[in-house]
Parts: sequence; structure tokens; C-alpha cells
Amino acid sequence: MKAYVFPGQGAQFVGMGKDLYENYPLAKELFDKANDILGYSITNIMFDGTDEQLRETKITQPAVFLHSVISALCLGQAFKPDMVAGHSLGEFSALVAAGALSFEDGLRLVYARAMAMQKACEQAPGTMAAIVGLEDAVVEEVCQKVSQSGCVVVAANYNCPGQLVISGSEEAIDQACQQLKAAGAKRALPLKVGGAFHSPLMQPAKDELQAAIEATTFATPRCAIYQNVDGKAHTQAEEIKANLIAQLTSSVRWTSCVQNMIADGADDFTECGPGKALQGMIGRIDKNVVAHGI
Repeated sequence: MKAYVFPGQGAQFVGMGKDLYENYPLAKELFDKANDILGYSITNIMFDGTDEQLRETKITQPAVFLHSVISALCLGQAFKPDMVAGHSLGEFSALVAAGALSFEDGLRLVYARAMAMQKACEQAPGTMAAIVGLEDAVVEEVCQKVSQSGCVVVAANYNCPGQLVISGSEEAIDQACQQLKAAGAKRALPLKVGGAFHSPLMQPAKDELQAAIEATTFATPRCAIYQNVDGKAHTQAEEIKANLIAQLTSSVRWTSCVQNMIADGADDFTECGPGKALQGMIGRIDKNVVAHGI
């Protein structure tokens, strides 16, 4: 069975989408429509901007969303997913590709999400760090111990066995990284991100996004979407909306998503969008399945 997966923030690169724009009339139409919806030329930044511009949350999220969705839609009749999933932001891309959201509504929600998250980052600065080479339980225990001092640090992204991203205040991340290295982590690497995503520090963004999601019409997707908050398959519009709202302050259960997709028959994973990060994670979760780009 074929599964399509969609990447999140961090996969962006300058020049992304330019080949689609130049070679597919549908891509040009959708990119031009996106410029009109956003009120500025995101294509100029995507195609010819700087890394610094692309790293801004309010730019990164719609840019990755556009590249991912348009990549899938340009497959035309060849895009026949048996199931879909997206990593964090990628969940919105997956929902548009699977027909649960219109392209226009998906882009508006992603932009609202990006602006709300950027605002939350400014109100409560934070960061994230990738922890490599430790059991999840050890990372969770250290985060819990550091949090007892009153600062925020949580396990945010369960990417694959031996790779977990933590999120929280800068002070708490520094403390946790020191303790995790002492506990035997191969790497405890601070990430270049705008804030503490998928942590309680995103609560203001969650409150803001909830109103936008509740006001948006969702349809039943053409196939199940495996959502980040629980890693399970969902097809009911109201469940999908509730999970999207919860996602901002909840952990991304990516390992569970992939494992459950495989248990339900997925043996061929196609990553739609920039980069190859998800392909690498899927390979580490289960070496018996095929993972590739478009």
C-alpha cells in the first residue's frame, strides 16, 4: 500500500519550487494564487531569497506547505494515496493533498498558524534541541527533572528510535542538554528554530489558531490521515480538527504514525516536499519498507 508523507519546518531551501513553477501550468497557477492570498510574493523569497528570510516562521511554514502540496497535486492521476501523514506543519499539507481542506483554506490556516506561532515565540522565547542516542524514557526523565525547577522543557518530536527533539525555554534546554550528554547522549544539538514548538510555551498560538480552525470547513479525506497527537488513523472531520488544534502544544508522535501506517499495510512511502528528512526517519523506524521522494 502507498503512503504519502509531508515534511515540516526545517526542510526549506532557497530555490524550492522554482522547477515546479517553470514546468507545470498547475504549479504556476497555484503559486500565483498563493501570492494573492498572502498579499506578498512568497515565490520571490522561495525562488531567490536568502536562507535568513526563509527561516522566519511566517515565511517558512507557508513556503514548505506550498512546495509540498503543489508537488503532490502536480502528480495528477498518479497521486493515489492509501494513507497520508505529515510531520507537524506537514499535517496541513497532507490534509489538502487528501482533499480534507481546500488549497485556499489550507494556506490561510498555515499562514494563521505561522503568525500565531511567531507571536508566541516573541512573547515567550524558547528553542529546541535534537537528542541522539538515548532511549525515549531517559530523555523524558531528564526533561521532567529539569522542569521541576519551574522552567519548561518537554519531549517534542519523537522522530525515530534514538532521535528525539526537546523543546522549551533556552535556560531549560541548556540544562537538559548538559544532563543528557552526561547520561550518554551521542549528540545534544541545539536547533536553529524560532521558538519552543510543540511545548506549553505555544499555548497563546494554540488559542489563536483554534478559532481559525473551528471557522474552517473540513471535508472527509479520501483516505485516512495518521495524526501527530496520537499516531493513529483518522477520517472524521471533527476529530481531525480537534487533533490539529491540540498539535501545537503536544508532542509529534512521528514514530508511532509510521509504525501504525506499516501495521495497516503501508510498504511504500513517498515524501512530498522539500528535503529527505522523513525518508531517513522512516528508514530508521523500519528497514523493510521503501521510502523515497517523488
